[in-house]
Amino acid sequence: MAARRHSAAGLLAWAFYDWANSAFSTLIETFVFAAYFARSVAENEALGTAQWGNMLAVSGLVIGIGGPLLGAVADHRGRRKPWIAAFTLLSVVATGLLWFVKPDPSWALPALVLAGLGVIGMEYGVVFANAMLPSLCPPERLGRWSGWGWAVGYVGGLLCLVLGLYGFVAKGAWLALPRVDAEHVRATALLTAAWFGLFSLPLFFFSADEPDTGLGLGAAVRAGVTQLRDSLREVRRYKDIARFLIARMLYNDGLTTMFAFGGIYAAGSFGMEPEEILLYGIGLNVTAGLGAAAFAVLDDKLGPKKVIVWSLLGLILPASLMLVVRSKALFWVFGLILGLFVGPAQASSRTWLARMAPEEVRNQMFGLFALSGKLTAFIGPLLVGWLTLASGSQRVGLSSVVLLFLAGLWLLRKVPGTDQDFAKESQAGYKG
Repeated sequence: MAARRHSAAGLLAWAFYDWANSAFSTLIETFVFAAYFARSVAENEALGTAQWGNMLAVSGLVIGIGGPLLGAVADHRGRRKPWIAAFTLLSVVATGLLWFVKPDPSWALPALVLAGLGVIGMEYGVVFANAMLPSLCPPERLGRWSGWGWAVGYVGGLLCLVLGLYGFVAKGAWLALPRVDAEHVRATALLTAAWFGLFSLPLFFFSADEPDTGLGLGAAVRAGVTQLRDSLREVRRYKDIARFLIARMLYNDGLTTMFAFGGIYAAGSFGMEPEEILLYGIGLNVTAGLGAAAFAVLDDKLGPKKVIVWSLLGLILPASLMLVVRSKALFWVFGLILGLFVGPAQASSRTWLARMAPEEVRNQMFGLFALSGKLTAFIGPLLVGWLTLASGSQRVGLSSVVLLFLAGLWLLRKVPGTDQDFAKESQAGYKG
């Protein structure tokens, strides 16, 4: 059984789920449909940016509240594939229905509802897929496969963007769809749905699932609530971890918001057409993949905290410049530089907790790690939406992303940089 669980085929199939869902993140959430909604569906770009931000805020709140609880319930019921299948199907169907959203304000509400359901389904599916990895992979290869899954996701997003660009959006595309009613752009929703659905299938065929515990749903819910409550109590005993999780909550919210509004900002402030936005997304995925690979070596040599701090500084400077430049060429330059620091900030955050969390509470701490990535996911989009609507400027709205990076960086000041520092502070009575 252990050999089947730890099979290469099962791990590759698991990694391909990142390949599958990355299409939604890149084409719908960031580079194509988000920009199409703000520019062509909403009444105006400022209102469209605000509406998109509110939709992401509500979706993030649903994910933040429900994700940890559903994960705890699934832990007690055993099997995770049924949950992944249900939420993947929700996202695929909602995404496919975005094809019907025409460039008219009357379609704004249906577009927001469908996109929100797509986000919730995709993110919940990721929660359960991530929880499968420890049972699929030997402990000594856990970090390696986690990183490879991340890299596979970047490659999948990149290839789907290329296919969307040259298959539908670019002039002289392989499928010359009518540009009346933006059919060439809307077709990317069908591409995304097909990509997500097709490439998620290997997970269900080749990756081993946990056995069913036989526990009823009601009992599993009660046990899940107790587990979540215990996790929240446990984190108070480890103030360093609590401070890190709060810092990560802030800068991760900034990263999520930056990607969610990247396409909207490129379209609204620099007049980029869908073809240009797709090319920009391709470039960003390339630099993000290169950055993640390069900084993985530094993480082992220098420690994850230094990598996180350098990555945040590497995000703050180009992000700030992108908000003030007026040249499209400079926007491209600073955007591609920014991409180098996206992956390291996320990957090294997971490494820090893996090194610092005591073994006896590690599972609970990673449950809170997932919670910290989603609980406040509504704050960034909400700030962007409100500031953009109040000022009439996307540049003012997106400045909230830089503030979130700065707040997270400030809170990291007293977080230990190595496990030796953590042990010293713990022995000195730093735990409450």
